[in-house]
Amino acid sequence: MGLLDTVIGTQSYPQATLSPAEAVAAITLAATAIDGYLSENDVRSIALVLSRSKLFRNYTNEMMNRLFEKILGILKRGDGINFLFSAAKESLTPELREAAFAVTTDLVVADGIVTEDETNFLNDLYQALGISSDLAKQIVQVILIKNRG
Repeated sequence: MGLLDTVIGTQSYPQATLSPAEAVAAITLAATAIDGYLSENDVRSIALVLSRSKLFRNYTNEMMNRLFEKILGILKRGDGINFLFSAAKESLTPELREAAFAVTTDLVVADGIVTEDETNFLNDLYQALGISSDLAKQIVQVILIKNRG
């Protein structure tokens, strides 16, 4: 190990701190980008869905854009999704964890096609957020009913 490796290897990056609104947005962005691609249409869809919730009621388009830029910036450093998810999880109350799962599920199933990666992400998400499997199933069932029409 060289001198530079020694210095860089011991340097720690500060843990990102997120507000509850940033945490919900981070989880939804991560789910939507699970296929490795986040289109402008995806971002608009996320912003529209989030703007309907209490957490984002007072967010302007500019504020939402800055929020997404912050989250995407965090994704690009550290260990990406794990780093961001850890910060998001710590910022959410149990009630907001349930809301984040519901919003994320809605965004994932909205296009009518749920990939294996998206299914795995949602399975991992409800468990990581500490949501019971019964409640997670209920949330998914309601979201599927909502998206029928």
